[in-house]
Amino acid sequence: MTRLPQLSQLLQATLFGGAIATTATLSLLSPALSPSVRAELNDSPKAVLDEAWQIVNREYVDTTFNRVDWQTVRQELLSREYSSQEEAYDALRTALERLDDPYTRFMDPQQYEALTRQTRGVLSGVGIRLQAEEETGNLTVVEPIPDSPAAAAGIRTGDRILAIDGRSTEGMSVEDASSLIRGEAGTRITLRIDRGEGGFDLALVRARIAIATVRYTLNQEGNTRIGYIRLSEFSEHATEQMRHAIEDLTRQNVDGFVLDLRGNPGGLLSASIEISRLWLDNGAIVRRVNRTGDSNQMTANRTAITDLPLTLLVDGNSASSSEILTGALKDNGRATVVGTQTFGKALVQSVHPLSDGSGLAVTIEHYYTPSGNDISHRGITPDVEVSLTDEQRQHLASHQDQIGTQADPQYRRAINVLQASIAAHRSAGSQLTEQAQPNQIQSLNLPR
Repeated sequence: MTRLPQLSQLLQATLFGGAIATTATLSLLSPALSPSVRAELNDSPKAVLDEAWQIVNREYVDTTFNRVDWQTVRQELLSREYSSQEEAYDALRTALERLDDPYTRFMDPQQYEALTRQTRGVLSGVGIRLQAEEETGNLTVVEPIPDSPAAAAGIRTGDRILAIDGRSTEGMSVEDASSLIRGEAGTRITLRIDRGEGGFDLALVRARIAIATVRYTLNQEGNTRIGYIRLSEFSEHATEQMRHAIEDLTRQNVDGFVLDLRGNPGGLLSASIEISRLWLDNGAIVRRVNRTGDSNQMTANRTAITDLPLTLLVDGNSASSSEILTGALKDNGRATVVGTQTFGKALVQSVHPLSDGSGLAVTIEHYYTPSGNDISHRGITPDVEVSLTDEQRQHLASHQDQIGTQADPQYRRAINVLQASIAAHRSAGSQLTEQAQPNQIQSLNLPR
């Protein structure tokens, strides 16, 4: 139970996709159980099984439980003896598989902590993004995160990481290296760096770092100034980062925006709604329907920052919260969507912390786009379909600095579409100005 206070800021939130949020903790045991049975369960791996069963029983979106007798499932889970917590975990996973819902899933304490950290958008480390060189496999720095210990220490893009606390990185994966570099804030770590001038050791102190889920640039494309924004995930900090990007690019007098949601797996429901409101002044955003058929429609609230032309980039890995945002902007005519069919995830999950530090994600709602479309297993069809060849996809994966440039075929097409929208926007603005001027003169002359 010591983990629960750390999650207080996430209580009552809802999630999409791979990211996580939590709801309030529910009662541990069924009220119908006798005190002796309660005590027995508290001292056995069965406690978490019954806790998880009750959450599904109370909240799961399908009240037939995929035509499974859910009461019998409980009896089966609690009648068995388990030699370890891991054995109980496996039994719970097997029981959940009977729902035939990949999004209702159990997470052991390590998996739950990792997903919680992901959704918070904060990590504890030194602040570097790594990649393995395609030919050599050497670990190199893609970039130091701004305002991080790595940036303050002068780590540069292209630096090779030879060792982490004396442990060679030869043959090490990016994931394993990142795991070694992460650690509690305030603890020390030494990286051996190769910058082409011989290796040297660099001592760093880990710190808490807000992960940048929004990256943006001002791109000059012909005679138009384009604000390019890439959103990688809908985390707790995504809305404030998106607001900053829009406001900064607007101050730089952009003519329009490209919002890139390719590869974005989703995240917090609240973030998808808040970000929709940054772009959309009026109209519906999403309608959610729970297990009893009750619906809840979220709408824009006249808080849009800009009305400049907007083009969205999506692909088959744009899922859940990405599809909420895409559906809201597309159905309301706010943006032109370019790319390929989106993933097609129209289900909402809540995630609950369990008493031993593990967690449970449960599907609780179905959602529909403003036009009433059910995108489940179908996704959203772009207004302008542009596919990448396998060769183009592999090239961009190996040269991520070219994503969102003229070397990116989907971005290139998005610019063409956006420039046409910008021209129409300018023309409409010019016509409104011409119409307003005579009226203004007439009103000024009325007193005479």
